[in-house]
Amino acid sequence: MLALLSLGVVMVHSAGLSVGDGRAISLEAFLLSKPTMYMALAMVALAAGSTLPIRRMLESPSVSRGPAWLLIAAFCLCLLVYVPALAREVNGAKRWVGVNLPGLGMVSFQPSETAKWASVAFVAWFGVWRGEGIRRLVGGLGLGLAPIAAIAGLILLEDLGTAVLIGAVAGLVLLAAGVRWAYVIALAPVGLAVVAVGILAEPYRMRRLAAFVDPYADPAGSGYHAIQSMAAVAGGDVFGRGLGFGIRKFGYVPEDQTDFIFAIIAEELGVAGAGLIVALMLTLLWAGWTIAVREESRAMRLFAFGVVATIGVQATINLAAVTGLGPTKGIALPLVSSGGTGWILTAAALGVLVGMDRRRALEECAREIPADEP
Repeated sequence: MLALLSLGVVMVHSAGLSVGDGRAISLEAFLLSKPTMYMALAMVALAAGSTLPIRRMLESPSVSRGPAWLLIAAFCLCLLVYVPALAREVNGAKRWVGVNLPGLGMVSFQPSETAKWASVAFVAWFGVWRGEGIRRLVGGLGLGLAPIAAIAGLILLEDLGTAVLIGAVAGLVLLAAGVRWAYVIALAPVGLAVVAVGILAEPYRMRRLAAFVDPYADPAGSGYHAIQSMAAVAGGDVFGRGLGFGIRKFGYVPEDQTDFIFAIIAEELGVAGAGLIVALMLTLLWAGWTIAVREESRAMRLFAFGVVATIGVQATINLAAVTGLGPTKGIALPLVSSGGTGWILTAAALGVLVGMDRRRALEECAREIPADEP
């Protein structure tokens, strides 16, 4: 995680370079920049997450506590993007909430990030709470997906990618909890129909889908993102143009610090740098999976699987969009794309896995030490 964040900070700064703005590049400016501060906060969140009593929350026997309330709180936060005094609109999308704080200026966060992780906690808890009832259609899969569908439907109005991510991860965790495959397959067309309606309801989503099929049909319009991104990836060759020497970030690749940061990495660091990012991401997922399969608590095991699935599916969607293997989508590369809310909450979720691994190691040590030894 630290390696991915470090590369993310460096590449966000590189992607943010501009020509002739009069600003000098200095170590002080680098260390005091927002990305560096977000990275420091992410490491604090990692440490804090490792101490959270999440096991007690997930194993609560009462339906009126814990993750259920957490999901309700996340839903209420997502509603704030429609409050005029708080909503921040970026590129026509209302995905952020901003508040002016004395001495800090505008501080914003993305409520859908809280919904993403609250959903993971909810389905992990639900899988344990329902027990054998999870294998039923209405009282199992239907009951578990209903609140997830509500919050994903709200997010879908502004952010289709995150809504699909939440729904997909919830389905995977519920399958791991014991839901029948036949029920998931039977309900899959309903989910696909909702996604199709979400695409048809917004003309720009239809244009993106058409651009995925043939980006050169409208190279200056809907296909521009995909063409410029693929040109940046191709321009890096094996070892890249060199850190800071990319040219596509100068007004060519849109959202080069966020959704398309991987294109800048590929151009400046080449296949070698892009491969390093993928290798680090796979190593992170492998480590998380190892922790999940070793965990004895069923609720914690499901939560760990949900964390791994969320990061893995999100990274796959982002990389597919950047490399032209999928339609362009406004979804970040975890721990690399610029974004304070995403970095901090992802780090906190990974911190829970760190705490799980540490607790298991301490328990193993305790079993190996004879009872009569001090």
